[in-house]
Amino acid sequence: MVEELVLYNVADRIATITLNRVDKRNALNPELVSLLTEHLLKAAEDDEVKVIILKANGDTFSAGADLAYLQQLQQNSYEENLADSNRLKNLFTTICYLPKIVIAQVEGHAIAGGCGLATVCDIIFAVPEANFGYTEVKLGFVPALVSCFLVRKTSETIVKKLLLTGNLFPAEEALKYNLITFVTKKEDIAQSVNNFAVDLCNNASANALMVTKQLINQTTNLGLEKSLEMAVQINARVRESDDFKKGVSSFLNKEKTKW
Repeated sequence: MVEELVLYNVADRIATITLNRVDKRNALNPELVSLLTEHLLKAAEDDEVKVIILKANGDTFSAGADLAYLQQLQQNSYEENLADSNRLKNLFTTICYLPKIVIAQVEGHAIAGGCGLATVCDIIFAVPEANFGYTEVKLGFVPALVSCFLVRKTSETIVKKLLLTGNLFPAEEALKYNLITFVTKKEDIAQSVNNFAVDLCNNASANALMVTKQLINQTTNLGLEKSLEMAVQINARVRESDDFKKGVSSFLNKEKTKW
């Protein structure tokens, strides 16, 4: 029986999506990228899912592209490479615009495309031993897609340092650069990620989480005046939502809201 490249499980309103290409260090190839995208979309459409955890089996979160994939890229036509690049773009933008929060649980190295996969998630936990790196330039390649996300997360100076050198850097440095959210001991990370996910499930409205994520994405790309104008409209719409009325009613009645 062939092992599944991506595992999918739902429990207690949390969908866990696990990279399971252990023998290739969870390297990205077209099949894995497509399956990840499909599972993320499935979780987005599942009313029983409120939060998503993205993790990996084995010692490596994702080593980027494998050798067979790199060899194939050399033979591809421009149109084939365009389709392949769009496939990865679709994965990254799916995570970015998904209406549910995606938490990355990084327990091993995240390299090149694997590093991009981790850093486009909404919340990123990593163990101290994990190294990160956008190593594309060392292969004569360009970290084109991830650069679009990195400039939203950190400064131009740091983006140039990381992308132009292609050097690896530890989790603590990634934290300093605002590329990840938490550095957590290996023995604690699974419980810490689960606690964070459970806290979101129990203490935040699904609608509020969705709209807040959308707001952050949109305001990042707009000037101040347009951002404020959009924020005013969102405020007005959200105040008409059932979740808002439920939350305010519970607060006024000094009751705990059951989300």
